[in-house]
Amino acid sequence: MYNDLLKIGPITIHGYGLFIGLGFIAALLISDYRAKKRGYDTDFIFNLAFICIIFGLLGAKLLYFITEWKAILEDPTYIFKIMDGFVVYGGIIGGIIAAYLYCRYKKKDFLTYFDLLMPAVAIAQGFGRIGCFLAGCCYGLETDSPFSIVFRNSLYAPNHVHLVPTQLISSLGDFAIGIVLILFARSKPKSGIVASGYLILYGIGRFVIEFYRGDLIRGNVGVLSTSQFISIFIVLAGLVMGFICSKRQSNVIDEN
Repeated sequence: MYNDLLKIGPITIHGYGLFIGLGFIAALLISDYRAKKRGYDTDFIFNLAFICIIFGLLGAKLLYFITEWKAILEDPTYIFKIMDGFVVYGGIIGGIIAAYLYCRYKKKDFLTYFDLLMPAVAIAQGFGRIGCFLAGCCYGLETDSPFSIVFRNSLYAPNHVHLVPTQLISSLGDFAIGIVLILFARSKPKSGIVASGYLILYGIGRFVIEFYRGDLIRGNVGVLSTSQFISIFIVLAGLVMGFICSKRQSNVIDEN
């Protein structure tokens, strides 16, 4: 596809950056709207989202460097290539840790805001994967299926061959997760259940899509890709979190 969408003099608007930005804006607007309906502190939501974005980007870059440690050992200047790559799981983990610490600092209930933000995060990821599609990164394996995409001038994906459109599949999956969680949240489930649902759904989806990814240089742990290995723990964390939240609050209700 075409990552350079528009040029205005010396300024070039890149599809990847544009859709990452649109994802952030969409996440903020969705979170703000849902926070207002629930009577939450919208200023706190904005600050929390901003912190999550900053530390999410740092986490995504850090995990990318970890997966590329061999390249860094061969050429230490590799760490200065700031925009060369990110790993989504690093962003998720970094954002969650930052959100937890900020909520603790502000004496806010973490699970309440965790539930509020995660559907919006899924929507943001959906936009981000469209950016990946335009840039040609996160590409799929070669295929003879009619359901494929051919890149002509990508700097990352193999050109002029039919590939599984993993970016678009991931995007649709992320949008679906966000919509499902938003609708599910309307039933007012117990605190922490929406967020645990995100961890489970995203983890399973990411584990499966990894089988169709063709950018195999991203590292592996045994027979699993790095992201598949992390996905196992993300899903387990979601299951344990959902069980504990449900059990704990059930006990509170019984005691009352």
